[in-house]
Amino acid sequence: MLEPLRQGLPPLDPDAVSNAASCALPARYDAVREARRFTRRTLDQWTLGDRFDDICLVVSELVTNALRHALPEDAGRCPDEASSVRLHLMRCTARLVCAVRDPSHDTPVARDSDDCSAESGRGLFLVDSFSDSWGWHPLAGTLGGKVVWALFRLQPDE
Repeated sequence: MLEPLRQGLPPLDPDAVSNAASCALPARYDAVREARRFTRRTLDQWTLGDRFDDICLVVSELVTNALRHALPEDAGRCPDEASSVRLHLMRCTARLVCAVRDPSHDTPVARDSDDCSAESGRGLFLVDSFSDSWGWHPLAGTLGGKVVWALFRLQPDE
């Protein structure tokens, strides 16, 4: 069901990028709230506030996964790790890409869970359900880690 675990981001024409925004997130779980606020402000500025619910859910899941699974145990105590998770929003002509960078090289793993009442383990399933496509790719160079992204198609008149 969830196969796109190592896909690259679909090609984006740099000339088609109309807006981009990014924020560093602290290695604390309240960073999810900060990511939602940042997403709300950004989508409102780009007049995409009507897409907030779906996009915010996906951003919350991607950031939560990065905080829960991609940071070292002592990340909250290490100042260097304070901004190792970063949220990027990029608007293209008819697409919006949400991307979360983290320092881990581990592959995102979707859990198969038949338990609909489970409180965790369904994050990537939700990302798959609410976005038009998603995937991840490792980073090269000095940054290291990976980027997990989700793509939303926008209406032509947006």
